[in-house]
Amino acid sequence: MNLFRKILSLKLHWQILVALILAVFAGWLSGTEASVFGVLFLDIYAFLGALFMNALKMLIVPLIMSSIITGIAGISDGGALGRLGGKTLLYYLSTSLLAILIGLMMVNAMTPGLVDGEPAREVVSFSDEADTAGIAERVQGRGAGDVVEIFIRMIPANIVAAAAEGKMLGLIFFSLLFGYFMTRIEGSPAVILKDFWQGVFAVMMKITDWVMMFAPIGVFALVARVVATTGFSAFEPLMVFFFTVLGALAIHALIVLPLMLRILGGVNPLRHFRAMSPALLTAFSTASSSATLPITMECVEKRAGVSNQTTSFVLPLGATVNMDGTALYECVAAIFIAQAYGLELNFATQFTVVLVALLTSIGVAGIPAASLVAITIILTAIGLPIEAVGLILAVDRVLDMCRTSVNVFGDSCGAVLIGRLEGETGILTAEPQDQSEESLLKR
Repeated sequence: MNLFRKILSLKLHWQILVALILAVFAGWLSGTEASVFGVLFLDIYAFLGALFMNALKMLIVPLIMSSIITGIAGISDGGALGRLGGKTLLYYLSTSLLAILIGLMMVNAMTPGLVDGEPAREVVSFSDEADTAGIAERVQGRGAGDVVEIFIRMIPANIVAAAAEGKMLGLIFFSLLFGYFMTRIEGSPAVILKDFWQGVFAVMMKITDWVMMFAPIGVFALVARVVATTGFSAFEPLMVFFFTVLGALAIHALIVLPLMLRILGGVNPLRHFRAMSPALLTAFSTASSSATLPITMECVEKRAGVSNQTTSFVLPLGATVNMDGTALYECVAAIFIAQAYGLELNFATQFTVVLVALLTSIGVAGIPAASLVAITIILTAIGLPIEAVGLILAVDRVLDMCRTSVNVFGDSCGAVLIGRLEGETGILTAEPQDQSEESLLKR
């Protein structure tokens, strides 16, 4: 009991870290067969994890709409909006392209698709034919031309249906328009609308605080289920692929982005890592940048010191269009599969992979395993069979958790850098506001 009280007295990110460690052991010990009173531990993990994920997803639509609308309304003139939007998009495109190029260099250097110089096609088996067939069915007949659909999804025919179906691009576009034109009306309607959306945003942040009280339980259940289901084993080529992706993600997250923080923003990267630790651990456990968005916004604004105006604009947009880790992963996975099939990809084909990975990463939903669909588009574009996705299913979940953390960290770095470029002076100038983290546990 004393140990339990000590764990509860820890700050949120330490509670999440303890939950991660305990989850690994619990999942390993329980496996898929262990039960209590006739109920499988695996089912208990799935139940608790689903409750936590649903609670986070419940927040997404009202939080995105209220945050973007209030953020845009806080920018009084169109020039400021255009300046902020231009900087945000330039940052997102630049970091995604850098991530893809890092992945391309790593996969060509490590050649995970080759075993003793020979293609690994004969020694790597498909993980789950049923899952592979399901993915193939979802993307049957699709190709690189489907990238155009990204722009079509930006303008939904029915905003209510778009919100219900989780089409975030359309929801973000509508919220941008609503927030912008809300500043173009005058009188009491403008005041009422502004107060309303600010009230909605304040309520959503309060609900977020409450949901985060249960984050350690949700993290424990989600990670324990993954460990119990997949275990730790994989084939040699898959392990080389696994560590190739991890290495590329590490270069981007631990070298490239920190250098940008230091050189362009004058920010200490270690302090930013510390400020973002709750969001990064949550992103790792949920494998969903969209579900992590409420915690990301909380950390960037209250712990990193970025203004609400910048946070409310940059982060919701980044949770949908800025997927550094996903873009990197798509590129490495496509080249790995080509190597495993014994194909030599020329410069033009690899450039196609880079371009399609960049464009598809923009439209990938911020949910677990969404990038598998984007990978099949890349495979179709370069002439590889889409059933080859089965090669990577065995290790995809863990890599999904890792690349989601990179996605979220990239978004947070963007918010800090853009805040600096906008002249904000309070970013990470003091120690992270620990009282805000404690409030997450007390409220």
